[in-house]
This record gives sequence, C-alpha cells and structure tokens, in this order.
Amino acid sequence: MLELNKSGTDPVEEAGRLLPTQRTGPDPATAERVPLRPYLITGAVLCGLYFLYSYLQYSRFGSPSWDLGIFEQEVRAYADLRAPIVDIKGPGYLILGDHFSPIVALLAPLYWLWPSAESLLFAQAAFFALGAVIVGRTTQQLLGGRSGLCVTVAYGLSWGIQEAVKSDFHEIAFAVPLLALVCRALLLKRYTAALLWSLPLVLVKEDLGATVAVVGFLLFVYGRRLQGALLAAFGVAAFVVTLMVLIPAASSAGTYDYWQKIDKNGEQDVSMLDSVLGVLNSSTKIEMLVFLIGITAFMALRSPLTLLIIPTLGWRLLSQDSNHWGMVWHYSAILMPVLFLAMADGVRRSRASERPWLASYAKTVVPVSVAIAVAMTQHLPLRDLLRPDSYSTDARTEAARAALKAIPAGARVETDITLMAHLTSDRTVYWIGGAPGTAPDIVAINLDFGWARPIQDPVAYAEQLHPEARYRLKHRGGSFVVMERTTPEPAEIPGVREG
Repeated sequence: MLELNKSGTDPVEEAGRLLPTQRTGPDPATAERVPLRPYLITGAVLCGLYFLYSYLQYSRFGSPSWDLGIFEQEVRAYADLRAPIVDIKGPGYLILGDHFSPIVALLAPLYWLWPSAESLLFAQAAFFALGAVIVGRTTQQLLGGRSGLCVTVAYGLSWGIQEAVKSDFHEIAFAVPLLALVCRALLLKRYTAALLWSLPLVLVKEDLGATVAVVGFLLFVYGRRLQGALLAAFGVAAFVVTLMVLIPAASSAGTYDYWQKIDKNGEQDVSMLDSVLGVLNSSTKIEMLVFLIGITAFMALRSPLTLLIIPTLGWRLLSQDSNHWGMVWHYSAILMPVLFLAMADGVRRSRASERPWLASYAKTVVPVSVAIAVAMTQHLPLRDLLRPDSYSTDARTEAARAALKAIPAGARVETDITLMAHLTSDRTVYWIGGAPGTAPDIVAINLDFGWARPIQDPVAYAEQLHPEARYRLKHRGGSFVVMERTTPEPAEIPGVREG
C-alpha cells in the first residue's frame, strides 16, 4: 500500500541515511554519471516506431476520430497568428471554450516548417519517446544496473502509450514528459524543480490543475510545507478558474459542456451521489484499474507518487461515458510515467524492507514488467508494424486519394472523419451535418463510413443538409463521393472563416 511516512520525515532522505551496506541503489547525487546516449538511442527508436505507426494509419485514411483534424485546425490558426477557431466543431467555434489547452500553440513553429497533420503526429511521437527517456534514465539512477533500459522498453511498449499513439494526436502529449519530469524531480529530491515542472500542466488541459494540487500535497508531505501549500492552492485555483471562468467565457454556450459527462447518462439525469456510488459499477472499469497497476507488477502501490493518478482516474470513473472507462483511446497515457516511476520508487523502498518476501519480490519486478509489456504488445497497435499488409496500398486508399485530388485547395469542405485530417492544412473543413446554413463549396463523404442509415443518393443528401444550395456530382470512386455546389456563393455568414 502507499507509504506516506507517518513520522513526517522525508522517506527519500531516510533511505539516504542507511548504512553503506544497506543502500538500495545509487545515490541520486550521482545522477550525472548515468550515461545519456543509450537512452537517447532507445528513445529515437521508440519515436520512430510511434511515428511510423501514426504515419501508416494516416496515409491509409484510418484516423479513428475527428480529433487530428480538430487539432490541426487549432495549430494552423496559431501558426497564422489567429484566434484558435476550429470550424470542425462548428462554424467560428473557439476551441478554448471546449478544452483549455493553450499549450498547443507551442507547435506553431513546427507547423510553419511542416504544415500538415503529420507534423502533429511526429511531435506526439517525440513527446512520448522523451517521456520514455526520462522514465528509464531516472530508474537507472534510482536502481542501478540495467534496470533503466529495461524500464524504458516496458514503458515504451505500455498499453497506455500504444493506445494513445493509435488515437492520433491529443494535447495530453505535452503532459507525458512534464509529468515524467515532475516525478523525476520528486524522486531525486529536487523539489523546486518539481514545482516548476508542474506549473505548465495547467495549460495542457483543464483537469490537470487537480493533479498539480496533488504535487503540492506531496511536496508538503516531503517536508517542503510552504512550497507544497502554495502549489496545492495554485492547482486548486487553476482548476476552478479554468472550469468556472475561462472555458465558459470562451464558450458560446457560456458553460463547460463536459459536466454533462458526469451528470447525464444519455438523456437521463444522474445525481453526484449516484456517480460516486457507481465508480466501480462496470467490469470495464475494474479491468482498466487492474491493468493500470498490473503493468508495474503492482509495485507502484508502494510509492506515494501513485497519488498523482487519482485526479485523472477520478473524473474518468465518475463519467457516464463508457469511452472514458476502458483501456482504449488516449486517456491513460498521462498515467504511464507516473506509474512506472512509482514502480521504480517502490522497488527502491522494498529492497530495504524487513519482510524477506517483499525484498525478494522487488528483485523480480523490473523483468516482470518488461515481460508483461512485451506479452501485451501482441494485442496492441504496434503489432501491426510486423504485418506486411500495413505497408501496402489497397483499393480503398487509392479511392480516397483520388477523392482528395477532386477537392480544390482553399475550398470550404463538409466531410466525415475519413478525409478530414487530409484536408485541414489548406481548406476550411466542417464536420458533416455540423455546419447548417454555410452551403460549403464541397460535400465529400465516404459511403462506408458507418452511417446510421445508408446514403442512397449522395447529391440529395448534400441538398438535404443545405437546402439553400444545389449540388452536383463531381467525382465518385469506390465508396468516396465528392459533390460541388452549383448555386451562387451564399451571403457572408457571421463567424465563418473563409478558406
């Protein structure tokens, strides 16, 4: 279980006072002696694997959601020195009224050099790989031997990271290395650094203010009471102000829409008490919790760092949206650096345990975690890199490319997920059915997208979406249909950005 050192002394300092023969690993003061090159090489390999998977999925038009297109529109706006308007969410939609992630603006310089959704995928791959380097090197500094490279591999192949790679780009990519640096600083007793690295987290996503507050609590427990109290207060204030003031101010609805994820199940209202009582009411939730701790051979439970996962797990378990509960999507990626460094801390603590079985078990934890990660990979996204057909171009891909060529640059396009992220770099893109009254220049759809009702007449469907305009078939190939507007340009619509 978590050991928060009831005596009030710093457990890390207490471990440092052990006799030389009792020391549990290298002194953190010798951190600079740990070679960096092996970790950079391993990180480069992981970055290459992550980006290769993302690129292949993107090039084969396999984006699983609209998020990559949304984030490219946001970054493109920042790169053009404009407000982050994301038309995919609705014409003229200010994305800061959805999620508060201004840190995404840091990708603008990369987008100047590489104006494509692929630049975001590469940035995410690099951030995830950087997290692996930090986690692995810190582990070696704590435990010595070859434990660091082993943990780098286990972390790099962990299911939380792999599922996030599969989910295309998300803002949480910034939080992964930041949380790794926070945990590293806490373990190496660099408390001011832990405070400073935690501050940018409030700019990554609105819920991470609560995580910053927990960092403050840990600093308080470790003896830095003033720093800890101030940081905890800052985290709570950032959390409240972002959700209650900043996001509602940027939202056209004047509220934070995602409260509905907790207090509504479909159209049915759910009380907060029922949400709390139902945190473990699903086998999917329980499975996710077991695999979260299980990837560390349950050794993460020996470290106070594990407290840092509680805020993220809290809102996920309270949510009525089943997408938040399981092991898919990107939601668990930010938990991976915390859990693996908590595992390293747990091993260090357990080596000095007076319970022989625990000290003996601690010697096996790192290889066990590697074995778990490698074994699980056969059921995870990166396994696709071993399949020859992942590198081939099928008829569907060719048809999608032909449809793209039929859509002129600068056009206003209404489309579904399939083509979306391939259009956002040089067109104004709307979500299909999400831009009434705009009469876009092009309506492009994939008939095999998975519509509630099959689309028998694409032109009639386009005119049903936009009765103020008329369309004609411009291109059809495979399941992809491109229709262009034939009626005159509509009058200017307030809030709609021209392409």
